[in-house]
This record gives sequence, C-alpha cells and structure tokens, in this order.
Amino acid sequence: MASHMAPTDGPAPAEVQRPAAEMLYTDELVRLRAADAGAPRPEGWRLTPRSVLAFVLGDPARGISPKFVGSRSLLERCVVALATSRGLMLIGEPGTAKSYLSELLAAAISGDSTLIIQGSAGTTEDAIKYSWNYALLLAEGPTEQALVPAPLYRGMRQGMIVRFEEITRCPLEIQDTLLSILSDRVMAIPEREDAGRVLFAKVGFNIIATANTRDRGVNEMSAALKRRFNFETTPPIADLQQEMDLVQRETRRLLQRASVPVSLSPDLIELLVTTFHELRAGKTADGKALEPLSTVMSTAEAVTVGYAAGLHAYYYDGGTVAPVHLLHSLLGSALKDAPEDRDRLRHYFNHVVKERKGAAWQDFYDARHELL
Repeated sequence: MASHMAPTDGPAPAEVQRPAAEMLYTDELVRLRAADAGAPRPEGWRLTPRSVLAFVLGDPARGISPKFVGSRSLLERCVVALATSRGLMLIGEPGTAKSYLSELLAAAISGDSTLIIQGSAGTTEDAIKYSWNYALLLAEGPTEQALVPAPLYRGMRQGMIVRFEEITRCPLEIQDTLLSILSDRVMAIPEREDAGRVLFAKVGFNIIATANTRDRGVNEMSAALKRRFNFETTPPIADLQQEMDLVQRETRRLLQRASVPVSLSPDLIELLVTTFHELRAGKTADGKALEPLSTVMSTAEAVTVGYAAGLHAYYYDGGTVAPVHLLHSLLGSALKDAPEDRDRLRHYFNHVVKERKGAAWQDFYDARHELL
C-alpha cells in the first residue's frame, strides 16, 4: 500500500452503510493533496498540517465541506501533537465526536482511517499487536508468513495513524502494552529469531486514542501512559445555531444516503436541537433550571433522532415529518434504564414545552400522551 489509501476493490461507498471518511471525501482529499504539491509537511504525511485543518473544519473557497464543529485552536493542537513523538488522547462526554475527529485526522494524515483497535474488557494483546496463523506456525515456525498483523503492527510497519477507541475500557495491563511503543517506537516480537524480531515504526506512525469521561475510574490509565499522550477535551457544542446547522446537515445527508426524499423543516430542527440542548445543559434558554436526564443528550443522538423521525414519517405517514415523529424517536433515545427520566421528560413538557409559542412547539406538546 504505497499510496496509503484505503482499498478500492471493495464495495462502493453507496453500498456501504457507513463509509470511512477517506471513501466519502475522496475528491476533497485528492484536491487538497494536489494543492499541497511541493509544500513542506511532516515526513510520512499525505497532507500539510494546514490542509489537514482545512479538511476537518472546511474551506468554502476550495469547496471543502465542514465536518467537525470545534475551535480552531483545539484542532491545531491536535494536529501538532500528531507530528510529535507523543500520541493524541481525545477525551469527552459520549457523543462529542471524539471518534469522528480521530477518523477525520487519520484519513487526512494517512489516507486510511481503518486501522482501529476497539477497546473493551475483552480486548487482548493479540488484537492490538499481532497473532499467529497456527497452521503455518507449526509448519514453518514463527516466520513473516505465519504472523498475522493487528492494527498496531500494521500502523508501525506502514507509517500510519492507528486509532485506539475507548482505551479506558481495556484492563490496565492491556493499556500498558502501548508504553514501549510510544516511548521507543519499537515493537519486540520475541517469537522470531531473525531480523524480524524487532519492528521499528516507520515515520508517519502515531496513535490517536479516545476515552469517555463517563468511564473514568473504571480502568484509570497509569501515570506512565498518560505522560506519553497529549490530552485534548472535545466539549459539547455550546452554540445553538452551530448545533442546529450540524444536525440539519447530517440528518439531510443520512436521509439522502437512505434514498428517503424527506427533510426536516427549520422549525423542527430548532425544536429538536433546543430540546436536546436544554435537557443536556439542565436549564432553558431563558435560564430556568431543569433536572437533566441521566442519558447523554448529545449532538450525535440528536442527529439519530432526526434521521429516525424522517424514516418514520416516510414509511408510515406519507413523508411529512411532524413533531410527533420527533417525540417517538426521542423516547427511544432518551429513555434508557432510568425510570425517573420519564418523569423529568414529562416535567419538561408540562413546564417548558407548554409555554413555548409556535405551531411546532404546540404540536410537540399535544403529542405528550406518548410519554405515558
């Protein structure tokens, strides 16, 4: 893979439920790379740091779409961190686009965002570094052909970004397998006795890890591992209009990919995002205190609710999205396993939604019988 692009002999993006960023935005990456010809960049990177930033935040003058809502300074620190010998750790509440940001950065820097380690209580060292084809191992011994590379091995060998999702869900001894990798950029393969017993990381290799603040304390990272990462927090979107624009854009994109010819009106987008914004913040736009739900009312969840409402309206109700469709979808998203959240949602309807002006808000209130 000299070009470090994702394989192109698989399904076309239109056939994939959720295409990788480098598949979805191939044209943009090609144009950015062409514009970067001859410009200085970190060794092993496909784009310059300036173009990485343009790819993530968007550049209307060059026809590059915005993909992430966040401060430019945050993104600059993330990009610079990946050009150093330290890894990048993205932390934040669920649904604040940590994983998506790591995907965008990997796609822009390496041209491939698919070297992913999914952290969990069952993640093993084999799933991170390498394992063996035991039939070949018995027949040939620990040869190159018998070794089955995992994402970390491939990233080091090819000089690419590796994404470690939800690292704090892994046991401490699994997390700490990264210590020597991040310190010395070397992976020991003790089973081999030839020149392949040590793998030296190629330039361009680095690690982007993500961690959920709600998992903090479950498998707290060791101090030694923390020192090897630059930590950046991805906060929820604070600006209501920015969040509305993002939800509108992403909902429209999902419905178009599903070939569903419906859309949410601006009034419904405002209703949806305002509801999520207020229930997440624990207060209304005019400062009235609310008891927030135990569920994380993230922007990602708002997009999912809008998408589901569009599907509901298209398949059951003639294609016109109404507030009742939003409430149907909201219930599945907001009400998990905490019975008291239903009471909090009723309180929101009876004391906030009821007082709001506008046909959409009144229709939303009239649908409150769904909360029973």
